[in-house]
Amino acid sequence: MRMPLDRLRQKLTKEVMWLYILKLLQERPMYGYEIKDQIKNHFNWSPTTITSYVVLYKLESGGYVRTEVRGDDSTKVKRKYYIITESGETLIGEGIAFLREVLGKLET
Repeated sequence: MRMPLDRLRQKLTKEVMWLYILKLLQERPMYGYEIKDQIKNHFNWSPTTITSYVVLYKLESGGYVRTEVRGDDSTKVKRKYYIITESGETLIGEGIAFLREVLGKLET
C-alpha cells in the first residue's frame, strides 16, 4: 500500500523540480550538471540529466533564470551558468508559501 506515498514523493520531487533548482540558484549561479549534483547532495534524490535541462530550459523561457557563459582561462572550458532572476525569486517565494499553506491545512 506504499503506492500513494511513492506517487506523493514523485509529485513533490520530479514534478516540482523547478522549486529545487531555484532554491539552489538563490545560493549562487551554477551550471547544469552542477545543479543536478547539488539536488542529490542537498535534497537526497537524483533527477535525470535530461529532466534537469528540460526544466532549466523552461525556467529560462519563462524569465525565471538567465544564463551567462563563463570560461576558465587556464583550461579553456566554457560553461553556461544559470542565474535566478527577480521573477524567479518571486516565483520560489510564492511556491514555498503555497506549500506551507497546504501543509498547515493538513496539520490542523
